Amino acid sequence: MSETDPLLLASQLCSRLCHDMLSPVGALSNGLELLADEKDPQMRQRCFELLEQSARTSAAKLKFFRLAYGAAGGFGERISVDEPRGVIEALAADAKRIALNWEIATPTLSKTAAKIMLNLSNMGLDALVRGGTLDIGAEERDDATEIVIRATGTKIAFDPQLGEALAGKLDPVELSGRTAPAHVLSLIAARSGGMIQTHAEEGTLLLGATLPHEG
Repeated sequence: MSETDPLLLASQLCSRLCHDMLSPVGALSNGLELLADEKDPQMRQRCFELLEQSARTSAAKLKFFRLAYGAAGGFGERISVDEPRGVIEALAADAKRIALNWEIATPTLSKTAAKIMLNLSNMGLDALVRGGTLDIGAEERDDATEIVIRATGTKIAFDPQLGEALAGKLDPVELSGRTAPAHVLSLIAARSGGMIQTHAEEGTLLLGATLPHEG
């Protein structure tokens, strides 16, 4: 298997960010254009509502990218679970028709664990194309942190290539904007001696990570 090209990985992550931000930012631009020409009070109010929704979506996605991939403060520090939880709840609210259940038995997580939980949760949200339930669990044992994400719904959309990338089995030369985030997760998990596993079947997607404690 080829070694990861950091420039290729960075460019693919940038492509993913631009792809995810294009829709809400484009909606903001379109809303402002409509607002400039619209005279009807009810339609103007509707424009304001659409602008507010697009602004919330843009802010949620930017917060996701900052916490999911940002390196500020390093990977070893602990952060409150409220940070990734707030981002996931904002993304789920934008996705609609998704119920969240939380089973997190610790008030803080390492940044490594938080990044992986956040990314896996986002993949679970993306898989629920017709809505459903997302269960998010995290537990710290004596020697490792375990994370489990379960998405259940009438239709699960999960590309097997994402599973390969999460497991570190996708050749880096095949990376795309779609699989680059999963490859980053595999690198983060491997650095701590951990692993990520996936299991998809009709109506259910399981994403799990085991991350040994450093030191």
